[in-house]
Amino acid sequence: MRIAIVNDSLMAVESLRRVVSSVPGYEVVWVANDGAEAVWRCGADVPDLILMDLIMPVMDGVDATRKIMEFSPCSILIVTSTVSGNASKVFHAMGYGALDAVNTPVLGMTGDAEGKDEFLQKVSMIGKLINQYSNVESPKVAMIGTTVTATSGCLVAIGSSSGGPKALSVVLQSLPADFSAPIVIVQHVDQKFTAELAAWLDKQCALEVRLAKKGDRLVPGRVLIAGTNDHLILNARNSLEYTPDPVDQAYRPSVDVFFASVAKHWAGDVVAVLLTGMGRDGAEGLLTLKNKGVYTIAQDEASCAVYGMPKAAAQIGAAQQILPIDDIASELIDFFDNRKKGSRRNEC
Repeated sequence: MRIAIVNDSLMAVESLRRVVSSVPGYEVVWVANDGAEAVWRCGADVPDLILMDLIMPVMDGVDATRKIMEFSPCSILIVTSTVSGNASKVFHAMGYGALDAVNTPVLGMTGDAEGKDEFLQKVSMIGKLINQYSNVESPKVAMIGTTVTATSGCLVAIGSSSGGPKALSVVLQSLPADFSAPIVIVQHVDQKFTAELAAWLDKQCALEVRLAKKGDRLVPGRVLIAGTNDHLILNARNSLEYTPDPVDQAYRPSVDVFFASVAKHWAGDVVAVLLTGMGRDGAEGLLTLKNKGVYTIAQDEASCAVYGMPKAAAQIGAAQQILPIDDIASELIDFFDNRKKGSRRNEC
């Protein structure tokens, strides 16, 4: 894997260089000392992965991520001295297309780097996603049985990945406090900062946003976000729980797994939405829901930070509507308003 480092700290650069070079097949192809230099270097030589610091002179990591994803898109991992201390900047960078974030490994007295294992796990996972992103085939998610629990009510199920935090904020900001359906979101983000993501989104909208807990039931006007690296699912009792299976699923938590559980257990009205993201997670699940009569929406290419997941859905015919991010909230409102006025048995 060809890896670039963007950091103004010589010690951080040396730590990252040592850790990256310790893995066969990984090489550091260039180093930039600030975001502006990174934009220029990436324009001349696009690596497989950029390790992007947040706080730098001239241009910070947020603006550099935005410009790189606009002009020379590639995979970006935010690597900063304190992820939790820079949560807002992390989510803004992820909104522009950064895939994940991790603390910078720190060289110790022995020359070993503290935090290198977690860092290398992140890099390895991104390497797997890069390979899957180029794979033409869409992964299949098993539907164990076809049981649907008799229930009424409405549900919005949303999946998102790279670029997701910003896209989610756009959708949630435009929904009223009395929105008639519960919302469940599966966003690809490490469980170490899911709480910060929920709090960040909660401040930006009129709805209550919090992490999904085991046993949670779906309440209109409440937004629940997957909060662990296990998969969030809807069970036969129409409450939420987490499961490690399938263990070989590269995306954790997986949108496909959640969508499949909704198709199996929810009998009310559903709108399923697939937003910006790298890879194909959610496309097969969206198709499963569409085939069961669910109204399905994918974000359009022009408004995506990374047109991967919605593109995969469009390619297999899983999306009934392909919409700009600014139009998705109004489509949700109109859909459920029409259901209230209609004659369907399952009203919101």
